[in-house]
Amino acid sequence: MRAARARAAGAFAGLLVLPILITGCTTGPSLEEQGEVTAPPGDSRSLTIGSAGFTESDLLAHMYALLLREQGYRTQLLSVANRELYEPALENGQIDVVPEYAATFADWLNAKANGPDAKPVGSPDLTATMTALRKLAAARGLTVLDAGRAVDQNAFAVTAAFAQEHGLKTLGDLGRTGLPVRLAAGDECVQRPYCKPGLEKTYGIRITAVDPKGVGTTQAKQAVQNGRDQMVLTTTTDATLDTFGLVLLQDDKHLQNADHIVPVVNRARAGDPRVAKALGKLNSVLTTADLTALNRQVDSWRRLPEDVAEAYLKEKGLLQGGRS
Repeated sequence: MRAARARAAGAFAGLLVLPILITGCTTGPSLEEQGEVTAPPGDSRSLTIGSAGFTESDLLAHMYALLLREQGYRTQLLSVANRELYEPALENGQIDVVPEYAATFADWLNAKANGPDAKPVGSPDLTATMTALRKLAAARGLTVLDAGRAVDQNAFAVTAAFAQEHGLKTLGDLGRTGLPVRLAAGDECVQRPYCKPGLEKTYGIRITAVDPKGVGTTQAKQAVQNGRDQMVLTTTTDATLDTFGLVLLQDDKHLQNADHIVPVVNRARAGDPRVAKALGKLNSVLTTADLTALNRQVDSWRRLPEDVAEAYLKEKGLLQGGRS
């Protein structure tokens, strides 16, 4: 169960492409032309960067585009509503590069290859997750580049006052208190292993009820803020927690999967080592805290994702020029 804005997988009736955000000089094949990718690594000088259309994905896509332009590539951005649309587009070459989440994408590809009941391959172990992901991706003509430091995974938050009153910094701390906890989350939390069952089994937290208000929604956070619930399921890069007086509790026993940010590329069109080198520059600088702060600038300060992305890369010394 991921935040719906970020990583949910839903059914679709047709293939639709949303408007291009940054125009470029070339376009790829239509989404209907989904042949198997068998060509050797490519060296296209014009690349399309995919975004899933929510703030964090837009920010990452803009950073990818800027880093690639710095290396002489022409780039355009294409916003596609969900993974059912952009992953086939990535396979057939209409999209060349997309920011993804390691464990979530591994499980998605695994279910696509082996059926919805396939045993999950994503786990809290990043090495094992990346090994499984790369194998699944390679079979579809995709290459998964190295994971960075930034992680956007499920997380749990309480009010700062509640944390201070009970001396809480971690989920383990909460479990040791024995306090009853009413949890604001999605309906799936009742049975998903990383939610209610995992909190009870791994941490010994007493979940008395799940309040079905969604993952990281305003209503869920307000329910914790006003005391109706004691804890909310959100994500590690949620930039609005301060607004509701909430703080994250550390997942000290690693219940959550390794959803590190990873660039995924179409091997035939973007498999050149220069693409990996350009995008790999983010790995040593972009942290979860950085990504949260960047999300905040867009969501709370109403800055444009492209401006925030450019300013960050310049601040970190990764960008000399700017948008053309």
